[in-house]
Amino acid sequence: MTITGEVGDDTTITFDELTGMPTERRFVTLRCVGEDLNGEKLDTAVWTGTPIKPLLEEADPEGECGCAMLHAADDYFVQFPIEALEDGFLAWGMNGRSLPQSHGYPVRVLIPGHWGETNVKWLQEIELLNEEMDGYWEQRGWHGTGPVNTVAKLWSDTVLDDGTIEVAGHAYAGTRGIERVEVSTDGGDSWADAELSEPLPGDDVWRQWRYEFDPDGSHEVVVRATDGEGELQPEERSESFPSGATGWVSRTVNG
Repeated sequence: MTITGEVGDDTTITFDELTGMPTERRFVTLRCVGEDLNGEKLDTAVWTGTPIKPLLEEADPEGECGCAMLHAADDYFVQFPIEALEDGFLAWGMNGRSLPQSHGYPVRVLIPGHWGETNVKWLQEIELLNEEMDGYWEQRGWHGTGPVNTVAKLWSDTVLDDGTIEVAGHAYAGTRGIERVEVSTDGGDSWADAELSEPLPGDDVWRQWRYEFDPDGSHEVVVRATDGEGELQPEERSESFPSGATGWVSRTVNG
């Protein structure tokens, strides 16, 4: 991997040198910008790697735009502000094993709170720029790298042994975290707090939620999340293009 462009000196880092640097393990959730509102392209893993910031500092960035282009071995490219990169992570391990080929072996980047597609796999080069340039997805009409939108997913409804219905899913808001998930069983006329799982270590992770209610016919179940900054996710629905899907997930559940 190289660090090039508007820097004091170009830097080349071998895989052995990278894996010999101070190592961290981070829980990180990734979400696909192109997924449907209640899609399942959202998951969490434990990643092993090293922070990017010391490598950037050693390269001595000189560009005026405060931005960099990340280049992958498959010619994919994404621009990030250096400020966002400084919180990033170069990962070579996933869930206690070597990074799988499909997830970017030997090295990928993880930038907290940004859409999954922008976390470049098969990273080869960090190019410091003198002026801003569009990345791969911006050239195709998508709007930037993030931050991700807040979402509460409704992934299951189950009749329990005692006859009650449990609805459950995951909620995610990037580095803002999840403060609250609410559930309505009457189409949004009234709301109750769902039970949240204990927070995972880290700032960029999902939380699981669950809620039980007594069935008495058909229910229009709606879920919504409030992030760690106290902001309720927007109710208005939008498609994934160009900035990621938004809205409250709903489902008809029959008791």
